This record gives sequence, C-alpha cells and structure tokens, in this order.
Amino acid sequence: MDMIAYPIGDSLYLNITNRCPNRCSFCIRQFGDAIEGYNLWLEKEPTTKEIIEAIGDPSGYREVVFCGYGEPLMRLQVVIDVARYLKRNYPNVPVRINTNGLGNLIYGEDITPQFKGLVDVVSISLNAENAEKYQELCNSDYGEDAYYSVLEFARKCKNYVPRVILTVVDVPGIDVEKCRRIAEELGVDFRVRHYEDEDGEKN
Repeated sequence: MDMIAYPIGDSLYLNITNRCPNRCSFCIRQFGDAIEGYNLWLEKEPTTKEIIEAIGDPSGYREVVFCGYGEPLMRLQVVIDVARYLKRNYPNVPVRINTNGLGNLIYGEDITPQFKGLVDVVSISLNAENAEKYQELCNSDYGEDAYYSVLEFARKCKNYVPRVILTVVDVPGIDVEKCRRIAEELGVDFRVRHYEDEDGEKN
C-alpha cells in the first residue's frame, strides 16, 4: 500500500507525487525509496479524498507538511484543496509546503496568491548561491532559469504566506554565508539542512 501520510517527530508529512522537474545530486531519490524507514515511492498518485482519509485527525501534530518523494506543487490543485480542507476543519494546525520553488515556472503564471489563508509556511530549496552552481547541483529541466524563478517565487510568497524560508543543504562547494545574505536581502528566513537529515526540514 502506498505511503501517503507519514509522521516524523511531531509533524505529519504528506507524500502526494513522485514527479519533480529537478534531479538534485543530494536528493534521497538518487539513493533509494525510503525516508526514515518509510518507502515513499508511489505506485499511483493519491486522490484528494485518499489524502484526506490518510491524514485522519491531525490535531495531535504540530503541523502538516506537504513533503514527500516528489515536488508537491506538481499537483497544485490537490495541495490547495487539501489545505482548504485542513483550514476548515483543523484551523489550529499549521500547514507547510516544502518546495523547490519552481511552481511559477511549472504553471507559467504566479501561483502564490492561491496560498493566501491556506498555507502558514513555505520552505523553498535555494540550494546554491548562483544559477550556475544551482544547475550543477539540481539538474533542473528549466536550466539556469530555475534559479531566478526560485528567488522570484520566494519574493512573491511573502505577499501571501506568513513565514517563508530559504534552505540550503550543506554539501561541499556551497557558500552558505552568501546564501544566508540572499535570504536576508529577500527578507525571508534561512535554514541550513544537513546532508544526513533525509527530511531536511526539522525545526
């Protein structure tokens, strides 16, 4: 049976797709199917109804996080529909999206207004201090344009989401301090994800 909802610590994570336009060299996808013992490879993408059923009652969790084996915003409408369900039924449980920040490139338009009132935190993988290094690490379908789209996505998310975080993985060759300054210039939070933390988003 596919693993749709899986707890890590006091957060509940939602695994809704295998698809992603990036092939990051450090991504857990490159090394296996499992995160913290959970096999997250989906045989089929779950429906909105199946995701809601898998969530059950999330009120015992600190947050619900869209973060699985693929890029959750590949299924934007599902994310919005599930987030709306959560806000309507469990308004005290924060909703977070972990994303590569390429949603606007994927859809060819600014999707960030759809997050207003539904998403509390967006955590965006910046991954590098410039476009060339980003493409070396992330092998994006969009080439170096991806990097600039990530920055613009973070800037636009600030208009609709209470907390925006840029993250980097501490792999060799990344200038973490330059990445930190980029986050400061954008006026968003910054986190370093450790290479050995598969989930990479523990707070």
